[in-house]
Amino acid sequence: MERSSRLVEIFNYLQDPHLVARFQKFCGVRGTFSRTVSGSAPSSTGGGSKEADRTHSHNNGACHHPITGGNESESAAVIGADEGECKQTAAAGARRRKQGEENENLPQNGAVVTAANAGGDALGAGSNGPTEPAEKGGEVLVSSTLKPLRKNSLTGDAGQEFLIENRFLFYLFTFGTELGNELFYITFFPFVMWNMDAFVARRLIMVWVWVMYLGQCTKDVIGWSRPASPPVVKVEMFYNSEYSMPSTHAMSGTAIPFSLFFMTYGRWEYSFSLGFSFALCWCLVVCVSRIYMGMHSVLDVIAGVLYSSLILLFILPALDLIDGFNLTCRYAPLVIISLHLGLGLFSFTLDTWSTSRGDTAQILGVGAGVALASHVNHLLGLMPDPTPEQLPFTAPPLSAGLAGMAMLRLVMGVLVLMTTRAVMKAITIPLVCRVTGVPCDDVRKARQHMEVELPYRYIVYGVVGFNVLFLVPFLFSCLQIS
Repeated sequence: MERSSRLVEIFNYLQDPHLVARFQKFCGVRGTFSRTVSGSAPSSTGGGSKEADRTHSHNNGACHHPITGGNESESAAVIGADEGECKQTAAAGARRRKQGEENENLPQNGAVVTAANAGGDALGAGSNGPTEPAEKGGEVLVSSTLKPLRKNSLTGDAGQEFLIENRFLFYLFTFGTELGNELFYITFFPFVMWNMDAFVARRLIMVWVWVMYLGQCTKDVIGWSRPASPPVVKVEMFYNSEYSMPSTHAMSGTAIPFSLFFMTYGRWEYSFSLGFSFALCWCLVVCVSRIYMGMHSVLDVIAGVLYSSLILLFILPALDLIDGFNLTCRYAPLVIISLHLGLGLFSFTLDTWSTSRGDTAQILGVGAGVALASHVNHLLGLMPDPTPEQLPFTAPPLSAGLAGMAMLRLVMGVLVLMTTRAVMKAITIPLVCRVTGVPCDDVRKARQHMEVELPYRYIVYGVVGFNVLFLVPFLFSCLQIS
């Protein structure tokens, strides 16, 4: 009994948003919160509904209780532990009231966040000009006032201003969090495919598809909201309306580098320590960046790493079997299309519409397209895998010509993919809306229907994935730059 209570205590500590806020403060991130606006809060009991958690997540992850004029020691304050719920803490309430009194006479240069754009979140007191130096331990720190780079993908909320006192860490963790975003995927996988090893790339995409799919579905089943803000500073806003547990950035940041290391060690000549160190650094930068950005609790990130590791234990030994089936089985195209489509339909039934639904369909579409292209390449004798006698590969010496050719392939290929996506998007959305009878005057609203979003994402990114492994390499061979 004592051991279980100790585990619960550790569990709550790792989920506490104040732990995230303290880490952000240590890294030089400061919020511009001044005082809170009364608003509705999710239920403070463990049986809160998913809809309440969804609303709580839309409100920048913050819970608010009305602060009345009664006994100050009984005023409510937000802690946000235990699935984003609110706890009553007198000390935290007193600290926030004191901060509000101290800031009462300060000029409020930032825009007031209303219920329309932040669901009753804190007032922003940011500065539009240069910030004054702050003193810390006898040193003068120059802060930069910034806002999140991208708006919330669902609500359009731009977030609040925040202060950055350590620019190196800000740029490092911004880079780290981009290693789990779409721009990275649309450049990294094709680069490996076209310039390094197509065999490794197509298998790496298989791993990525399964890890991300299972991670997104688990998020919807658990339904925990993001860390509460305040106290957490939302350095990123784009994914703030999605659920939190587990961190899919941490999952992909674990699966991709360590799978790449697993698949290439022995196939390419390099030292074990170099490959493992590279994978570990990649994983650490991505995982820590999610806490720095205020998007995940420490518990979310740890769970993401462990969950991804568990998936890898099952999928990596099965890659030969799956890849062989995709290449040689005559029924592979039918199985590939129906399996990925069925997985998409299942994921859309787990929760109400959100941007994560589209991301899941997008990932499945890419996986289906790449698997189909590998089957077609095998039938046509294109891009044959190297024989065991040709292994291991030795990395060629780096030269201007080699780097230039790699960049040429990458730029040309990505342009083809972007053109494919634009053309398919222009064709697919009106076509699907017409077939399903959904009005397409407002594309954003039309895509909130499962019968539009799932086929749109699946078809568009299925074609993109097919072109990554079939059309673009075929063009390179025709232009003699493969």
